[in-house]
Amino acid sequence: MKKSYLKVGIAGYGYVGQKRRKILNNISGIKIVAISDNNPKYRINEKKIKFFKNYNDLFSEDLDVLFISLPNKYAADATIKAIKNNINVFCEKPPARNINELKEVLKEFKKKRGKIKLKYGFNHRYHDSIIWAKKIIDSKKYGKLINLKGLYGKSKIISLKGGWRTKKSMAGGGILLDQGIHMLDLMRYFCGDFAEIKSFVSNYYWKHKVEDNAYIIMRSNKKIVAMLHSTATQWQHQFRIEITLEKALIYLTGILSGSMTYGEEKIEIQPKLSKNKKTTKRSFNKDLSWKREISEYIDCIKFNKKIYNGTIFESIKVMKMIDTIYKSDNEWKEKYLG
Repeated sequence: MKKSYLKVGIAGYGYVGQKRRKILNNISGIKIVAISDNNPKYRINEKKIKFFKNYNDLFSEDLDVLFISLPNKYAADATIKAIKNNINVFCEKPPARNINELKEVLKEFKKKRGKIKLKYGFNHRYHDSIIWAKKIIDSKKYGKLINLKGLYGKSKIISLKGGWRTKKSMAGGGILLDQGIHMLDLMRYFCGDFAEIKSFVSNYYWKHKVEDNAYIIMRSNKKIVAMLHSTATQWQHQFRIEITLEKALIYLTGILSGSMTYGEEKIEIQPKLSKNKKTTKRSFNKDLSWKREISEYIDCIKFNKKIYNGTIFESIKVMKMIDTIYKSDNEWKEKYLG
């Protein structure tokens, strides 16, 4: 690579944008040159970094990479504009408000494929417990995967910047699109694509125009069944996945996060009942996922490596799953399409 450093811009400088910057500051060959946010409290006064209120102004800068952590309404638009300007893009999840917006991103990406690196922030793949579980599944040490059960829940739909996450026009969806998308991605990551999806989706409790609960059951072509409850009525925050293999149960509980409200991140491997086999347990107390994710992405740009996690094609598949979940419940389908 000819350049001595990559010029980086950050669109959206709330909690996530700031966290991304902290990681980038510790990666060699990076120079943050511009940041945008329309909230005055996030304004920075640093001589070496330009600050804009509108993310569109970032495209007047000579950027190599753009990190996007904007409200969902603007994610696809900012990504498309970056692609058209030949800028590498890292965009937070969800990649768009809906599958149709993401398909427009895909059209532009295909025109520049091989010239830019596009990656989406499916951060949970980089957690220690997930990495370990994936290795065990792929090793076939305990046989084939039979089924999965997942719960990912918080106590409300978080209201930010005037409550944009509760507004369909801004967010596109509720708890499933905001948080459940991580669990759907992990289930695909563990066992592949699902051929059948059934659901019940509701907004009965918080009564926003976006969902506060989604109950989902899915089946793959290999007859692996997965069940997921994505909820904003879980009064004690929870992250749990049960992975049943032919000879063992993998039990993941807790996930290290910024809020530290999901409990200790742990993995247990419980072998099929036997006198001589013991349960293996391990806990993790440091979240290295953000560093791993960003370091991997920057390396892909610097050394022209292929993106393997968080690709546009994987994101399209997850967004199609969410679209199917919304439409599978006839009552919610009317609300979703209306």
